[in-house]
Amino acid sequence: MEYRLLHSEELQPSLFSQFDRFQKVTDCWRKRDGVWVVEPVVFTEQWGPEEYQFLCQCLQNTLHTGGAVFGAFDEGVLKGFASVEGPALGSRRQYRDLSSIHVSRELRGKGAGRQLFALACRWAKEHGGEKLYISAHSSVESQAFYRAMGCREAEEYDPAHVEKEPCDCQLEYVL
Repeated sequence: MEYRLLHSEELQPSLFSQFDRFQKVTDCWRKRDGVWVVEPVVFTEQWGPEEYQFLCQCLQNTLHTGGAVFGAFDEGVLKGFASVEGPALGSRRQYRDLSSIHVSRELRGKGAGRQLFALACRWAKEHGGEKLYISAHSSVESQAFYRAMGCREAEEYDPAHVEKEPCDCQLEYVL
């Protein structure tokens, strides 16, 4: 695998032509009365052309506002990506926002996500972050990945993230 920074001109839907964002979700974490529990929440996530078009716009915005986008390539084909936003979050501006991290279905569990996470952490620390902030999908599988990386519940929730994705788990990682 080759890992590198992506440039704005690369961020076109065609870059994702062999990227499979399929995920069958059966269980998600929910906070009930201050306690985290697993509840049955069943849906399938599969991105299509509209989602990739919107994703490209978001990732280009990340770059235009001082952030970074990393790609993982297998024989020249994009199979994973992660993005960190430029603007700081938190009451002390201590957080850098990991706005996305995804690995194509056929490569999940093979280390690409771990490497992308490490690149995002390194960039965030180099750009003044004390912690990485992650508003993360609440599926059991996604949360298992973040826990394996050493993430924990955020000490300080970002209100904009909570409002946008109320079912996400708000996490942090100390850099």
